[in-house]
Amino acid sequence: MKTSIGGRAVQYVIAYLFMLVALYPIALMIASSFKTNMEIFANPLSLPSTFHLETYQKLWEAVPFADFLWNSIFVSGMSVLMITVFSAMAAFYLARFSFKWTAALYFFFLLGLMIPIKLGIVPLFILMKNLGLLNSLWSLILIYTASGIPIAVFILTGFFRTLPVELEEAARIDGCSNFQVFWRVLLPLIRPALATVVIINFIHAWNDFFFPLIFIQKETLKTIPVGMMVLFGEYETDWSLLFAGLTLSALPMIGVFLLASRQFMEGLTAGAVK
Repeated sequence: MKTSIGGRAVQYVIAYLFMLVALYPIALMIASSFKTNMEIFANPLSLPSTFHLETYQKLWEAVPFADFLWNSIFVSGMSVLMITVFSAMAAFYLARFSFKWTAALYFFFLLGLMIPIKLGIVPLFILMKNLGLLNSLWSLILIYTASGIPIAVFILTGFFRTLPVELEEAARIDGCSNFQVFWRVLLPLIRPALATVVIINFIHAWNDFFFPLIFIQKETLKTIPVGMMVLFGEYETDWSLLFAGLTLSALPMIGVFLLASRQFMEGLTAGAVK
């Protein structure tokens, strides 16, 4: 059934309204980063009277923002890389091989979705202390990897199971090994699922405040969410610096989403149309 011109126009209007509602806070954050504190309180919803970069320059002088940025990029990037690699191999095994323990192993991964990892914060702290990983970025990487693998295995296993078995059989006839079938044939076909896994886990690792607060005390090893807390004063807060820091911290996430947005949307809608 075709949609009428009037109905399509209503759909576009609603879509644009949702877009404006979603983008307005981001635009307000960016505009506020160019204002002074006085201007933010006097005209919070208006554009800045003058656009200047003094706030950003002051931000780099007030806090070691370069260290915070690098730490967040390193932790998020390594976590996403390890989650993607390990989860893809585990999902391939669970989807394409049938042994008596396959169902139990799949359920073991699903348990990671049912049990909140924050409930084990005390054992985790003791474990990281015994491993000598307190005040180390690797403590965060290992925790994010462990907490991100269950949902990634769940998503990727479902995608692997939708791929035709004939592709795998044809590759084996041509002499491909199990790894070659996984790497050369099946993995390129699940790019939408991989993009979904990357975006979900990157956002989680990038925005997390809880675990860096617990495991990182050294100033130069803090990530952006924890490092930005120094901008909140006991009696006064420089909101222009805070908005500038939030703007810079949002840019990598926006970049990742723009690069993988098409694959991400395909991953969310896969299976909706046959």
